[in-house]
Amino acid sequence: MASIFLERSGRHGSAAPDGEQAAAYAAGVAGHSTVGPALARTSRGPEVDLSTPPSGPTTEAGSTAAVQSPGLRHRGAIDLFHIDTVFLRRWFVLFFIDHGTRHVHIAGVTRHPTGPWITQQARNYLMDLGDRAESIRFLIRDRGAYFTDSFDAVLQAIGMHVIPTLPQVPRMNAHRERIIGSIRREALDHVLIMNEAHARHILAAYERHYNEHRPHQTRNQLPPDTHEQPVAAHALSTSKALRTRILGGLINEYRYAA
Repeated sequence: MASIFLERSGRHGSAAPDGEQAAAYAAGVAGHSTVGPALARTSRGPEVDLSTPPSGPTTEAGSTAAVQSPGLRHRGAIDLFHIDTVFLRRWFVLFFIDHGTRHVHIAGVTRHPTGPWITQQARNYLMDLGDRAESIRFLIRDRGAYFTDSFDAVLQAIGMHVIPTLPQVPRMNAHRERIIGSIRREALDHVLIMNEAHARHILAAYERHYNEHRPHQTRNQLPPDTHEQPVAAHALSTSKALRTRILGGLINEYRYAA
């Protein structure tokens, strides 16, 4: 990842960031969010305090419903990660994530992530979003050379503000690290990938599971694409649980029969 390479190069004698970047780096090391101040410096919205846990109405079970802050609802991120096949070939996966809903979109798989290819994937992503694209006002990306000016221009044309991560501050794009870790731990680490088609199949199956079934604490245990709590099953002793096998049983989804 480009941000990781920047962090390593900074430890071996490169010039330390100064001014606002130095302050942001210090905040990141101290464990404070650096995204809120970055958003506050733009003309798109107020500063968001991400160090305070979300609060909201209490459910019958006693848990607190997650309430997204305005900055979190309107933020998204983009990044790449790699997959190594059994034939020692490396493929790169481009994905987008909506911070507010945690929805993940696998944009494409390629051997060579060039600037024009990533720019085209951004256009395709905006077309898939349609009117929902207006809900994402900020997009966080790293400083990789494949994110060109044309990529930024595509997003800025619809009013989206692109925020590059600061050097040596990986906390600015922490959500992308979480989703990459989830994909690896729950799917890729258990499968021997053969080729591009196989990789696309695994990723598509996991994407559906992640968006439609996998619960998230920040959404009060709701999946990204679900907006209402499921109907409670009262007669648990007589209700029949249905299991759906994902990826040959690597992941199992359970539902109560109607």
